[in-house]
Amino acid sequence: MGKYTPAKEPTMYFIGVTTGKSSIMKVFPRWMEHLGIDATIQGMDFAPRSEPAAYREAISFIKEDPLSAGALITTHKIEAYQASKDLFEGAGEYAQLLGEASSVSKRGNELWAHAKDPITSGLSLEAFMPKGHWKNSNGHILLLGAGGSSLALTLYLVNKAKVDNDVPKKVVVTNRSSGRLEEMKNIHSKLNLPFEVEYHLCPTPEQNDVIVNSLPASSLVINATGLGKDGPGSPITEAAIMPENGYVWEFNYRGELLFLDQAEEQREEKNLIIEDGWVYFLHGWTRVIAEVFHIDIPTEGPEFEKLSQIARETR
Repeated sequence: MGKYTPAKEPTMYFIGVTTGKSSIMKVFPRWMEHLGIDATIQGMDFAPRSEPAAYREAISFIKEDPLSAGALITTHKIEAYQASKDLFEGAGEYAQLLGEASSVSKRGNELWAHAKDPITSGLSLEAFMPKGHWKNSNGHILLLGAGGSSLALTLYLVNKAKVDNDVPKKVVVTNRSSGRLEEMKNIHSKLNLPFEVEYHLCPTPEQNDVIVNSLPASSLVINATGLGKDGPGSPITEAAIMPENGYVWEFNYRGELLFLDQAEEQREEKNLIIEDGWVYFLHGWTRVIAEVFHIDIPTEGPEFEKLSQIARETR
């Protein structure tokens, strides 16, 4: 098992960048106590875009170690899955489509991969966006960053359109490099998209500013780059002007979160609704915990609110 020590008790792993700084390290034990599960959590930190062998070693360890129950993966969802794909006996529909895994779990002797973001991003979006917003406005969604979370949100919108068609007419995506944009285009080309998508290569924040400044009123601007948490800075500059009566969503809830500060400066003038990644954090973890420990955790209602309350008390 290489550098990893076999677990002495049921253990769930958190594969990320700076896992020790996450609130989950305090929240998880209290959630386990509330849910009546005897388990602990342990972080596995990797630099972004680490060597495939490093991810593979970690997934192999979880697969082979009897008391290692599974893992949640954040920044490394694509790289870890691609490096370890043959180690999984099964993969969910979204994991196969997106080529990534945010959830690693076991079913008996089988190791399974799931991509939960199309579910958790949608639950989080619904928590703050008014019902019928897209039907009643000409606003767009701007995704700053074309990584797995952004792609997952577009998949949520595709499925939502089949239910009530309350989706924007246009989704705009920017990214600093072309690779992720091309990957997103490739996946989108396999789907019957119910909205127009624009893809923009924007290596600099100033280029993102131009896109932000062109948005119609009531649009939603999302920081999906990781800047402000996994790296310093923001995907935009102080010259970016948020849309009138707009919505701003920072996917992260911890870090310097400069993007949030920039939005806050315009909150009153532009009548903005601003959301950080806290609810996304809650849904992200509870969906994976449910998968790893094979339990039912509601996505709303008294039990979810109780878990939210427990988490808030540690924040």
